[in-house]
Amino acid sequence: MENIKGNINLDKLNNDIKNLSLEDAITLVSRQFEGKKVFSTSFGIEDQLLTHVLNELNLNIEVFTLDTGRLFEETYNTFHRTQEKYKNISIKTYFPLQSDIDTYIRENGVNGFYNSVEQRKECCRIRKVVPLGQALQDAQLWITGIRAEQSDNRQDMNFLEFDEKYQLVKFNPLLNWKLEEVEDFVYKNTIPFISLYKKGFKSIGCAPCTRAIQEGEDFRAGRWWWENPTKKECGLHE
Repeated sequence: MENIKGNINLDKLNNDIKNLSLEDAITLVSRQFEGKKVFSTSFGIEDQLLTHVLNELNLNIEVFTLDTGRLFEETYNTFHRTQEKYKNISIKTYFPLQSDIDTYIRENGVNGFYNSVEQRKECCRIRKVVPLGQALQDAQLWITGIRAEQSDNRQDMNFLEFDEKYQLVKFNPLLNWKLEEVEDFVYKNTIPFISLYKKGFKSIGCAPCTRAIQEGEDFRAGRWWWENPTKKECGLHE
């Protein structure tokens, strides 16, 4: 892998952080980038863990979220509780363009995403992908809560990868964490998390597109459950 921006060697950095604690890994990686660094949260349990750690470290990392306009009320409640608890962090919100939403609803209907994969992906593009592009503008480092066991297409990811689409480095510090480890950390540190999680909502997105999973189902089976289960992403991490 080639050096990226400022002679940062991602192969070496991936190796350097392999055996570090989460806190030390985030600190080390953060110090390699002088420009804009961001962390994206959707208030899932992994993101809440990272928000807690970033608050403790108090690094110069911008935290943002995407408000699609179709989120669960419980998500907004968690947003509020997070703001109340973590005073070292200010969460910036990005919204879809109203003109894009108006056009989509006029052409497809308010719930047109149920009609086809194409219409669903277009809804995700308008409500998530376009605002994400705004949030990542001029960023050098993007921190995510991705874990390898969340889906098959995340198994081969590295801690640090160069994202060709957004021309920045994506950092997945929880990549090798197991769900049980995440839960233990969250409970031990009394980190606020969305109440739907205990009701079987392990991967939470927009309210019309998310259901609880049943015992034995894949972690992301509750996302766009009416579609082919082989590969379901919204476009943020493709």
